[in-house]
Amino acid sequence: MLTPKQQGFFLPAEWEQHKATWLAWPYDTTSFPDRVEKVEQVYASIIYHLHKTELIELLVLDKAMQSRALSLLKQYHIDLNRIIFHIVDYADVWTRDYGPIFLINKEQKLAWTKWRYNAYGEKFLDLLKDDKVVYQLRDYINLPNFQIDMVLEGGAIDTNGQGILLTTEQCLLNPNRNNLTKPEIEKNLQQYLGIKEIIWLKQGLINDHTDGHIDQITRFVSHDTIAIAYEDDQNDPNFAVLNENYRILQNYPFNLIKLPLPKMQYADSSRAPVSYTNFYLANELVLVPQFKDFRDKQALDIIQSLFPERKAIGIDCTDLIYGGGAVHCITREQPM
Repeated sequence: MLTPKQQGFFLPAEWEQHKATWLAWPYDTTSFPDRVEKVEQVYASIIYHLHKTELIELLVLDKAMQSRALSLLKQYHIDLNRIIFHIVDYADVWTRDYGPIFLINKEQKLAWTKWRYNAYGEKFLDLLKDDKVVYQLRDYINLPNFQIDMVLEGGAIDTNGQGILLTTEQCLLNPNRNNLTKPEIEKNLQQYLGIKEIIWLKQGLINDHTDGHIDQITRFVSHDTIAIAYEDDQNDPNFAVLNENYRILQNYPFNLIKLPLPKMQYADSSRAPVSYTNFYLANELVLVPQFKDFRDKQALDIIQSLFPERKAIGIDCTDLIYGGGAVHCITREQPM
C-alpha cells in the first residue's frame, strides 16, 4: 500500500481553515483532583468561543455525561446545533495526543493517520485505552486512513504546512516511546505526514510528563516565523534548555519571536510546566493560555500581533494545567 506521502497527502499548518475541533469532555478526578467542575467551566468557555467559527466534535462517556455537558453549554448560550456529541469510551481529555492526525492533499481531499498512543511512555496505565478511541470514530469520520506501528502524540510535533516539522529528541527518541533509530523515525514522519525536513530540538520544560512536547516550547506561527518560549533568568531551571533550543533555531532561516515563560506552582509547590506556546489556532481566533501571571498580558499582546487577522482570547488554564496540559493539548483540529 502506498504511504500518505506517495499519495500526495501532507500535514497542513494549524492556521489553515478548520471544519471542526475535536474535544473530550473532562471527568477524570486523577487528572483534575478537586477541580473537575472548574475544568468543565473552562471547557464551556472554550467551546463558547470556538463554536462561533467551527463545529465542535465532542466526546462524552454516556448519555448522562452528555446531559451534564448540555446543561452547562446552555448556560453559556451556545448554539447546540453546532455541537456534535459522540458517546465513546475514553479515559482522559488529551485529544491532541490520541486523536486522529488529519492530512490534506492539493485537491483539498482529507485523510487521517493513526499512530500508537502509549500514555506518555506508559506513565499512566489507566490512560492506555485511549489508544483505541479513534477506532470508535472511524465510521463517523469516514475518510481514508493510514495506520503505523509507531508511538507519536500530536503535541510532540508542529509544522509550517510546507514540509518542515518541529519536534524534540527528548520525546521522539525516548526509549519509552519507540525502539527505533532516529533515521527510522524520520522516515516514518516523512512518509506518513508528508514531511520534507525535521528540525530536532533537544528538550522541553521541566516537570513535563510528556517528555518534552514541542507545543510547550516552540510553535510555527507562519511559514517563516516561529514563536519560542524563552527564559531570561539564568537561574531559572528552564533557562539552559530553552536557550539551547533558541540557539539551534538560529541556524535556520526563520524569524524567531520570543514569548516570556510564565511561572506557576501546583498546590504541592512543585513547578507546573506552563507555557504560552500552548495556544490553539482556530478559525478567526487564537485561544491563548493564561496562568494568573504578570506576563499573561504581554504574551497575549505578542500573540495577537502575530495573528492580526484573528482575535486573541485568553483562557484561564490554572486548573486545566493540573492534568499536565493547556488549550492546545485538549484540542484537535479537522481541516476543511
